Amino acid sequence: MTTDRGFPAPPALVEHALRFQASGDAPAVPRVAATVLLLRPADGGFEVYLIRRVAAMAFGGMYAFPGGGVDPSDSTTHVDWAGPEPAGWGSRLALAPAAAQAVVCAAAREVFEEAGVLLAGPDASRVVGDVSDDGWEAARVELEQRRTGFAELLARRGLTLRSDLLLPWSRWVTPEFEPRRFDTYFFVALLPEGQRTRDVSGEADHTLWIRPADACDRAGAGALTMLPPTLVTLGEVAACADLAAVAQAAAARDAITPITPRLDLSDPDRPRFHLP
Repeated sequence: MTTDRGFPAPPALVEHALRFQASGDAPAVPRVAATVLLLRPADGGFEVYLIRRVAAMAFGGMYAFPGGGVDPSDSTTHVDWAGPEPAGWGSRLALAPAAAQAVVCAAAREVFEEAGVLLAGPDASRVVGDVSDDGWEAARVELEQRRTGFAELLARRGLTLRSDLLLPWSRWVTPEFEPRRFDTYFFVALLPEGQRTRDVSGEADHTLWIRPADACDRAGAGALTMLPPTLVTLGEVAACADLAAVAQAAAARDAITPITPRLDLSDPDRPRFHLP
């Protein structure tokens, strides 16, 4: 007996695929992006933070992790940096140092913009505490609206980016039929002590902390809608017994080779995504 490792394809994505096939257009060039699985301890295990994208956005209505596209300034500005240097990140991610800096900065910036969590501290051994007061919120809004840059925000506060708090996990590329495509680097990070997530992003209409295994179960039951990269990643971290095991797994993973789900339309009544 064989096991089907496919995933049901949402109708909207099937429409995109059929439209793309009929058009004969060349695939869109993927935009480099970063996303972060924020984790925190919970009784007997740990939880992950999920947000549901608003319907008007790309992948709207889907649960995902905080994240977004790389900004040009992420690779060109000086950032006070702790942890592996950009060249070291480049070796881990198979990127040039500037490109690696951009991906890491984007991961840290997006998790602050979308979840109110800042992976930075006054030096290489400390992390800031609560960043939810009015002053920090004003700074977050300025960053989100691109009235200031991430490096400028950190410099103004005398903070160092803690790149060592991010652990690379995987890399996913959106299928060719999507009009908006992303080449996304997935990271895991532990919620810093003293900080808390906040539902601050205008790009989400619902957020929750949930055990990864429970999220997979609810997705299977149709209660949470998510795309294969999110569901597969949740299943991978759910296989870890605790947060220490997640860190050990991250160190051993291939975070370089891109994964692209393939849409199988051979059965019109049962379109499925399959993984390579």
